[in-house]
Amino acid sequence: MALAAAGMAGCGSAPAARADDPEAVFRDAKDDMASGAWDAAIKKLNRVEALGGSTLLTQQAQLELAYVQWRQGERDAAVATLDRFVRFNPSSPALDYALYLRGLVNFNDNLGLFGRLSGQSLSERDQQASRESWQSFRQLVEQFPDSRYAADARVRMDYIVNSLAEHELAVARYYLRRGAYVAAANRAQRAVVDFQTSPAAEEALYILSLSYERLELAALADDARRVLKTNFPDSRFLREGMRPPDRAWWQLW
Repeated sequence: MALAAAGMAGCGSAPAARADDPEAVFRDAKDDMASGAWDAAIKKLNRVEALGGSTLLTQQAQLELAYVQWRQGERDAAVATLDRFVRFNPSSPALDYALYLRGLVNFNDNLGLFGRLSGQSLSERDQQASRESWQSFRQLVEQFPDSRYAADARVRMDYIVNSLAEHELAVARYYLRRGAYVAAANRAQRAVVDFQTSPAAEEALYILSLSYERLELAALADDARRVLKTNFPDSRFLREGMRPPDRAWWQLW
């Protein structure tokens, strides 16, 4: 076999042999990643996965592939790679990292901006990726509470919850400003029910009460106001008489 290998090397077949060596291909892919050659890295990591079989090297290549896809802005591809990893490697020692990375891929730290500069209607903005991010982080902290990634995942979960609540609140404001009081009440109620511990719950209760008031549903308006007073006795909305005090404050919406 050694002689045969030497003969192959002498015939200039060494590059082909290297292309069939998953460890060598993986090292080359890491070099490409270090230099920012993402497209080349993706091709080689896919090659490692094809060559490696059910090995730890293949698992590592999948995780590296997802990371590179994420860096390339290919979120859907990265999520698909990580979903495949989680499904087929439930006992992997790197499962906690896979869950964390999947959460990061879907995580958007600009959730609170709501595309104000883009002019897109708040009611049209999809928050599904944020919810999927939260689910991944929750799975991580529940299955691996002592993971090195768990503490950061918990912080991000809180951020996502508050951001989603702010989204519902912003949509409720949007409808209220346009006189769509039924829609405003529905979105405000969703914010109250789904995100009770979020700071957004205070204003959501205010919008709920004001929407019911505009709909001439006095009993429901009183109920919302009573819940607001019970949970936020020092609320500025109570001090301001449940109505926007001036046009400038209203236009902040």
